[in-house]
Amino acid sequence: MRNAIVRFAALYVFNVAVLLVLGLVLRSVHVGWNAFWAAIVLTAAALALKPALLKWFRSSAAKSSDERSRFGEKLVQYAIVFVVELIIWAATVLLSGVSVSGFFWGWIVPPIVLLIGWVIYDRFDDRLRAKAGQVYDATSSKVTGRPAAGSPAPAPESPATTAAREELSDGLTPEQRRMLDDL
Repeated sequence: MRNAIVRFAALYVFNVAVLLVLGLVLRSVHVGWNAFWAAIVLTAAALALKPALLKWFRSSAAKSSDERSRFGEKLVQYAIVFVVELIIWAATVLLSGVSVSGFFWGWIVPPIVLLIGWVIYDRFDDRLRAKAGQVYDATSSKVTGRPAAGSPAPAPESPATTAAREELSDGLTPEQRRMLDDL
């Protein structure tokens, strides 16, 4: 459950940023405050719909031809990913308040921008998820009062540690302590 929440939250924040940039850069796409709702649709589609569509497209593409060149294979993979991005963009536009005008600038370019954004997201995904997981664990431990799952247990104090703490609380400066030790 924790991983799903962290993954959704990290991708949601990233999608809000990408949608706002998309709305600022492309004049044919009007996002505005709808970026928050559109990011929910986009994130849900990316987490649920994208893996299923990619699997279905890849299985159908693999059946169509066994003899392909390396370049042809990459071209087919990019085309499949673009079609998936186009479907996700269409779902985002239809299910949120995002409005588009123009075929090329409103329907073709935004999936390409999303694709580039998700490539960037993939590069930082592990670090972003780790940081979001730390925030989630810290918040969870504060709410429940239990230590976080990955936090180390405090080590038992040794007699030397106890003596050192008592020595530090005696009110002497290090120089005075040295002078007393030399006596």
